[in-house]
Amino acid sequence: MKRILPALLACIAFSAFGSEAKLDESPIPSDRQSIQQGAETVITVCGGCHGLKYIKYNDLLTLGFDKEKVDGWRGDKPMDTPLEAQMPGDVAKASFGVEPPDLSLMAAAREGGGHFIYSYLTGYHMEDGKLTNSVFPVTRMPDILGLSAISDAQQRAPVEKTAKDISAFLVWASDPHAQERKSMGYYVLAYVVLM
Repeated sequence: MKRILPALLACIAFSAFGSEAKLDESPIPSDRQSIQQGAETVITVCGGCHGLKYIKYNDLLTLGFDKEKVDGWRGDKPMDTPLEAQMPGDVAKASFGVEPPDLSLMAAAREGGGHFIYSYLTGYHMEDGKLTNSVFPVTRMPDILGLSAISDAQQRAPVEKTAKDISAFLVWASDPHAQERKSMGYYVLAYVVLM
């Protein structure tokens, strides 16, 4: 019971903060290049702390990555191994106080999906000399993109593009077979119409 109550309070606080914040509703890209760039950033930067337990290395091949690049990321792990965080969970918990969440279903789990992720990544700012996030003020994650230190719009643009790419990949990761289902749906509808 002592462990359940803090977790429940954290969930309530998270949903309260998430529902009060205004999300950026600008379009999240869905093209292959943006998703690939987002995948590369998530694997090489975010993967230090966060895992993607429902995405395997062989899933990355369906995104169009060549096998050599995927082999470089996976090392000696089998192709059907999930993308695990580089930092073990217990070490992360000791460092941050909480274990960083798995990102596999993050876009599906948050209201706003990719817009939530983009708004969260770009929501860091300084307030009274302290770093905070407009979407989730009690976050323990640092400003990995460094946007809180950039005020010039021209300098922010490429970093915001990176945030869009990360969001695009995490939207894909939450449902990697969505496009296949859509394609199959067209065939099924065509069959039904013909019948």
